[in-house]
Amino acid sequence: MEVRVEGLTKRYGRVVALEAVSVTFVSGGLTAILGPSGCGKTTLLRSLAGFVAVDGGRVLFGGEDVTRLSPQARGTAMVFQNYALWPHMTVFDNVAYGLRLKKLPEADVRARVEKVLHLVEIGHLAGVMHRKPAELSGGQQQRVALARALVVEPRVLLMDEPLSNLDAKVRQRLRVEVRRLQKAVGITAIYVTHDQEEALAIADTVVLMDAGQVVQTGSPQEIYFRPGSAFAAEFLGVSNQLRGTAEAGALAIGGQRLPYSGSVRGPATLIFKATDASLARGEASAGPGEAVLRGTLEECLFLGAAYRHYVRVEGETVMVDAAEPVAPGPVTLRLPAAKLQVYAAPEAGE
Repeated sequence: MEVRVEGLTKRYGRVVALEAVSVTFVSGGLTAILGPSGCGKTTLLRSLAGFVAVDGGRVLFGGEDVTRLSPQARGTAMVFQNYALWPHMTVFDNVAYGLRLKKLPEADVRARVEKVLHLVEIGHLAGVMHRKPAELSGGQQQRVALARALVVEPRVLLMDEPLSNLDAKVRQRLRVEVRRLQKAVGITAIYVTHDQEEALAIADTVVLMDAGQVVQTGSPQEIYFRPGSAFAAEFLGVSNQLRGTAEAGALAIGGQRLPYSGSVRGPATLIFKATDASLARGEASAGPGEAVLRGTLEECLFLGAAYRHYVRVEGETVMVDAAEPVAPGPVTLRLPAAKLQVYAAPEAGE
């Protein structure tokens, strides 16, 4: 089912949480709402669920205006960050709760609970239906929370940072399961997260938000490789920013000049990702399709999969990731010209 919001606005006193937000969530797709803390992503999700009464705009499910409907009447199901399982109930009773509210026959309840527990891959555990939540691991509790949401066959599945309370390895395993489940059921799913790796890994579409507005919408590849603004370019990936001045044919970064053929003129921000640059000891010239910046390597940290180098360039620190460490001292950053992103920067004092 397609979900659409049109001009959605929500204020908390003088704080504007949502400012005329308009976005479409594709039917049967998994859309991640991504952004920094306080950007409005959870308010948007709770507005879709009906937990937040909006001040303006509309929410439509498949063309039906549900803006003024109660949460129960919208046909959504929510998976929360803290699982929200009833601690005094067994796994079976937690998952069956929504079905019993609908007064389904007990035989149908049992059949559907057993089916969905196998779908989330915990139905095979001995005695799992009779366990209490405290007897389960965090990952198992989250699977129960997913089962409880799916068993009622909602029109739209809403997830509010559902994996953030889990450790890194469990998160990585469960994000695959979330995507598998969503595709298996074919439900429209909307997933809020502040973790960009998680959003890029599981989503068909990413909605990037900042300051109560949608900044950019597109596939994970589109917003990562073709960011539409300086905010998007800086937020996605481990990115570096350097202030400079753009003119015809050159971008001046402090006392250094890089070849530049873009349209920005005047104060500018150069953005590049830590994985895009490479390092050479001492001074080195640019190769074909490259630009270079000279700086001083001050620190190198081992991250496991790579070494992160902290380089001082014209008074600013930038990060460069590499498979092998480079010793501190004078270095040259080689930058693929095609991956450099230049955006207009505000004049000083604006």
